[in-house]
Amino acid sequence: MGYMKTSVKTSLIIIALALLVCIACLVWLGSRSDETDEPSGAIVSDTSRGPAFEVRVVVPRMARAFGGIIPDALVKKLDGTPSELRFDHTSNGARIVSVGPDRLELSADGWEFLIETDGKGTIAPATHLVFPITLGGRQVRLNCRPADPATGYLSTAPRAGSTELAGRFLVALATCKNAESGRSIEWPPRPLTVRGSFAGPAK
Repeated sequence: MGYMKTSVKTSLIIIALALLVCIACLVWLGSRSDETDEPSGAIVSDTSRGPAFEVRVVVPRMARAFGGIIPDALVKKLDGTPSELRFDHTSNGARIVSVGPDRLELSADGWEFLIETDGKGTIAPATHLVFPITLGGRQVRLNCRPADPATGYLSTAPRAGSTELAGRFLVALATCKNAESGRSIEWPPRPLTVRGSFAGPAK
């Protein structure tokens, strides 16, 4: 009898340790999506011709359900907040509204993105992103802006033999409002990271 009790306790300890290892792995994988220094995806390459762009919104781990330890495949089934949202030049209604040395404005159905600098490289207050997201199982549209002072950059350069400008951007958005009601919300607990790349004629 004593042997069986010891065996059960040992089995429970092994199961508990295995669960802890699994949770630790999920947390580590989730934390990878919080990194802001990795380069943007490669759908807009240095050799591709515009108009083309991509915008990626990285949701910090602590802004997602269960601390971000649940894989996105399961999050989608539960109508939760994923680790990343995106739109690009292939999205419905995608459009490059304007491209300039200190300004980039992109849009698509449900999305509006504007990033501006003051001419000295500092992100300007007008910078914002309007986008759809599921929070707490409810679909909403948010309007998010950078903190003061803002963190990020907009890098543009002309392409040789072309009227196009190309570049990359990154900005941290710290405050959000409901885009429909204009009410501030207590989300995200840490800034969203918006990054991407683009190529298109200056206008």
